[in-house]
Amino acid sequence: MPRWWPGVVRMEGVTPERFTQVLRTRRGKPVRADFRVMQSDRPWTRAWTQQVHGTPFARVLRESTVEVRLEPADGGTRVTITQHQKLRGYSLTGGLMVRRASAAKLAEALDALLRITAR
Repeated sequence: MPRWWPGVVRMEGVTPERFTQVLRTRRGKPVRADFRVMQSDRPWTRAWTQQVHGTPFARVLRESTVEVRLEPADGGTRVTITQHQKLRGYSLTGGLMVRRASAAKLAEALDALLRITAR
C-alpha cells in the first residue's frame, strides 16, 4: 500500500484479517489507522473497514469501507476501487467536500497502480 495508496508511508501488523496504515500529516506527524479485512477473494476482491471507534477519526467518521475489485477486461484487467463513508457530527455538512476528496484519493490510487504495473 505505501506504493499505491495515497498518504501511506508504511504498513504495520499485517495479517490476513487486519492491518495498520501509518500515514503522515501535513506537519509530518505519523498517524495510525487500523483496518479489518471484511472480504478477501484472492486475487479478485478485497474489502476492508476502518476501525474508527476510540480514534481521532471518530470525530469525523462513523464508518469507512473500501473495496478493490479486479475483473478481466479487453485482454487486461479492470480495477475498480469504491469507498463508502458515513460521516459524523459537523462533518455531515461537508459531505460534498468529503466526496470530492475521496474521489481524488481513489483516482490517485488507480493512477499509482497503473504506474507500478505498467511494463
